[in-house]
Amino acid sequence: MKLQDQLHREIHLKEIPKRIVSLVPSQTELLCDLGLQDAIVGVTKFCVHPHYIKTDASIVGGTKQIHLDKIKALNPDIILCNKEENTKEIVEACKAISEVHVSDVFTLKDSLELIKQYGAIFKKENKATIIINEIKSELKAFKVFIKEKSSLNVVYFIWKNPWMVAGNHTFINYLLQLNKFKNVYGNKRRYPEIKLSKLRADKKTEVVLLSSEPFPFKKMHKKELQEFYPNAIIILVDGELFSWYGSRLTKAFKYFKSLHLNLQKNNQPL
Repeated sequence: MKLQDQLHREIHLKEIPKRIVSLVPSQTELLCDLGLQDAIVGVTKFCVHPHYIKTDASIVGGTKQIHLDKIKALNPDIILCNKEENTKEIVEACKAISEVHVSDVFTLKDSLELIKQYGAIFKKENKATIIINEIKSELKAFKVFIKEKSSLNVVYFIWKNPWMVAGNHTFINYLLQLNKFKNVYGNKRRYPEIKLSKLRADKKTEVVLLSSEPFPFKKMHKKELQEFYPNAIIILVDGELFSWYGSRLTKAFKYFKSLHLNLQKNNQPL
């Protein structure tokens, strides 16, 4: 069986992979939703969905630092990576152990393509189609909901010390656009670092979103940022629903709708 991943690399498989190592949390969840949890032998320490997966599978490191000896000992048939989450060096090292599939997701189209590819690789086409159709249905309903909403100037924070935000060419930025959130840092690439001291008082930003991951922002950080964004509503948001591009997207659009309804109803921090 000859297939391509999202970097158009050829993957050669003699049979359906029975032993999977996943180095990306959102992809681990997708595998389980495809019914492949029993085939997953290795995951990262950040693979938290489903909650039991780190008990059932071996932890082989993080997304940027892995234990190659542990992966090799698991004798995987395939290792699943992502261009953004994992380094090029990790991908190259894993290629010496088994076939490697690399995802590359920046849009919803990319995400649906990935789900379809997994369906083909693991012979789970029917379940993949169900997930894809559910995401499309949820998106269609959300587009109707968001159509008449006004655009808002938004900053999306992902890290503290240093302060970092989501810029363009990220899946987060793509979902911000779907929400009619105009990214204040949309002219910056990837995840730029910003100096709060240079902001003084930003009166143009209307909403500041503090992600739950990778940095776990809390209520105290809202107070810390308020002086720099005196006119903005500062909200703690579920980072998984803004950045996970697998089957979690089936839940994302209902969450976005509730986010907008709360903004509209209360006009105050959630």
